[in-house]
Amino acid sequence: MYAFQYLRAQSVAEAARLLASNSEAKLLAGGHTLLPTMKQRLASPKALVDLGRVAELKGIDRKGSALVVGAMTTHAEVAESQVVRSAIPGLAALAAGIGDPHVRQRGTIGGSVANNDPAADYPAALLALGATVATNRREIKADAFFKGLLETALQEGEIVTRISFPVPGKFAYAKFPNPASRYALVGVAVAQAGGAARVAVTGAGASGVFRHAAMEAALSKDWSAAALSGIATDARSMNSDIHADPAYRAHLVGVMARRAVAAAG
Repeated sequence: MYAFQYLRAQSVAEAARLLASNSEAKLLAGGHTLLPTMKQRLASPKALVDLGRVAELKGIDRKGSALVVGAMTTHAEVAESQVVRSAIPGLAALAAGIGDPHVRQRGTIGGSVANNDPAADYPAALLALGATVATNRREIKADAFFKGLLETALQEGEIVTRISFPVPGKFAYAKFPNPASRYALVGVAVAQAGGAARVAVTGAGASGVFRHAAMEAALSKDWSAAALSGIATDARSMNSDIHADPAYRAHLVGVMARRAVAAAG
C-alpha cells in the first residue's frame, strides 16, 4: 500500500464537499474492489472518502409500490431483511448468493451498482426490475444508468444514495457462479409486471449487463420456461475469458433464463 489521505464523512453533503475539495479522491463503500486494486497498484487515489458512518445512506423501506434500499445497505442486510423478503423475495435470494459471508457483511448495494462490474449480480436485478438509482443530484433509470464495462452515468462527484425497486408480480434471478469468486459466469434476472416481461443478463455480455429483447417478447406472450426454448443468444456479443468462451456463455444464458422463470413461478 502507499500513502493516502483517509477522510470519514458523516453526511452525504460532507462527502460531496470532501470529493469537491480533493480532485483525486475516491469514495469508499465496502471496499471489495477499490482496496484490492490499490494494493495491486492499479489505482492510486490521493484520498479516500469513507461513507461507512453516513446513516442517511442506510436502511430498507417499503414505500407504496416500491422497495427502497439505501446505498450503504450491505448484501447481508438485503438478504436477511423481512421487508425485502416480503416485497421481492428473489432480490433477497440474489443478495444471499453474493460472494461469501465476509463479502456480504461488508459489501454494499450502492458500491456494487456504482462499480458496475460486468459479472456483478445487482445490475441484472436493477435492469430487470426497472429500478431507479437516486444520487445526491438526481434520479437515473436503470436503463440509462449502466453504460458498459465498469461504466455508469454517474458524473464527477455524484454519490449514489438509494435504489428504488418497483415491486413486481414475479421476479427471480439464476446464475452460474464462478466456484471461487461466486461472481456470475452468467446470471439472468427475469421480472413480470402488468403482463410485460423484462430479462437482464450479467456476466456474459462483452459490453456488460444487458436486456434480452427476444426473451422479453416471448415471456410477455407466455410466461413459462418453455416459451424460451429455441431462443438463441448471439455468441458474438458474449464475453470470453479463461473461465468460459462465448459459445458456452451464450448457451448458459438460455439455461439460466429458464431456471429463473421456473423459480419465479
